Amino acid sequence: MTEEALYHEALVRLGRAAHGAGRLALADAEATADNPLCGDRATFRVRLREGRIEAVAHQVRGCILCLASASLVGRAAQGATPGEVAEARSRAAALLLEGKPAPAGAWADLALFQPVGGVPNRHACVLLPFDAIAEALQRAQAPR
Repeated sequence: MTEEALYHEALVRLGRAAHGAGRLALADAEATADNPLCGDRATFRVRLREGRIEAVAHQVRGCILCLASASLVGRAAQGATPGEVAEARSRAAALLLEGKPAPAGAWADLALFQPVGGVPNRHACVLLPFDAIAEALQRAQAPR
């Protein structure tokens, strides 16, 4: 696997777009996920209304794979249910581990991560933002 194939133009463009990057006022919850092996860190903040994600924001320090994944989550999670985000995480893992196709719709850009499937030590970079938002959503739904 060449670096050109792994870090192709569309993936880099998604990472640089940084959809959802920033802070979120009045978040219901936040969570941070770390990858101690490479130093990636993703913090997601969410606000839920009527069972859907009304707003999401993230701050990421990491490689372009982590940045691109966070950008995709920041864009596609808007308006989704926590269950839809969990399903997208499952689909991302299946794409990386088994080469399964990306879903259609809001999460179709998961296909951009197809080349990462051949580099197992980079899977965590792609999944880290999903783990952070999943924890934030779990906290947002917890009884207070």
